[in-house]
Amino acid sequence: MDRLKAMQTFVRIVEANSYTRAAETLNLPRAALTATIKKLEAFLGTQLLQRTTRRLSLTPDGADYFRKCLEILQAVEDAEGAFRGHGRSKPQGKLRVELPGAVGRHVVMPHIPAFCREYPELDLFISLNERVADLTREGLDCSLRVGELQDSAMIGRRIGNMGFLTCAAPSYLAAYGVPQAPDDLRAHRGVTHFSGRTGRPFDWEYVVDGRVVTVDVPGAIAVTDPDAYIICALHGMGVIQAARYQVRQHLASGALVEVLAATPPTPMPISLLYPQGRMASPRLRVFADWIAGVFQADPDLQT
Repeated sequence: MDRLKAMQTFVRIVEANSYTRAAETLNLPRAALTATIKKLEAFLGTQLLQRTTRRLSLTPDGADYFRKCLEILQAVEDAEGAFRGHGRSKPQGKLRVELPGAVGRHVVMPHIPAFCREYPELDLFISLNERVADLTREGLDCSLRVGELQDSAMIGRRIGNMGFLTCAAPSYLAAYGVPQAPDDLRAHRGVTHFSGRTGRPFDWEYVVDGRVVTVDVPGAIAVTDPDAYIICALHGMGVIQAARYQVRQHLASGALVEVLAATPPTPMPISLLYPQGRMASPRLRVFADWIAGVFQADPDLQT
């Protein structure tokens, strides 16, 4: 048994969460992958994978072996990369990235062409959504997350801090008045924004006299899409609490007006999340440094 190929096969099955999908990406029959895993488990003397009716899952030994395989395979790739391609210095291969929808569309994607020009031999796969992906199960190299990190099995690199503000359309403020303090919002109309990741409405939080307070703001409309949230405000449907980068052009044009500037909402950390050991990959290192530079260059994302 070629142990290196067996490791590669095992890692691909785990990342794809499917023998069938892994076989397709490796261009091998599914039976060959099944046989490889059986031989590998027999060689190691332990079960690595267990299959339920809905998904594959790692045993405790399998999870430990998976992490070690990633480290070994990345070390092999680094060692070979120093000699392949006649001293080629640019990283190459596939890089799979998950981005939150709004941040991905408005902050990251406009800069992606420059990244691709700088690293033309990288095959970039980008997934944009608002859910929390399982990086290991879905075979992702990294995920951009906004908010406090919850996944202790992953490594998080802080790359920014998202600033927020409260604002509304001039037509709304003319009709309902300008709130002078967070508590005034209880008598206003707000647009409710539900998180696509948690399914819960985002809290309206403010920093008042050095402490964080939460305000319940009544609303007649609720949305899950960040862009739809802004559209509601532009049409005078209520007050919103939005990220500065999302509304700065509307503030500049006067289509939206900031209120409660003296008591800003609490900022949220922005982190790049990746599996343990994965940062050894040159592909991920250059992407992590690049995306950190994108956020560092934006003052609204470094508050």
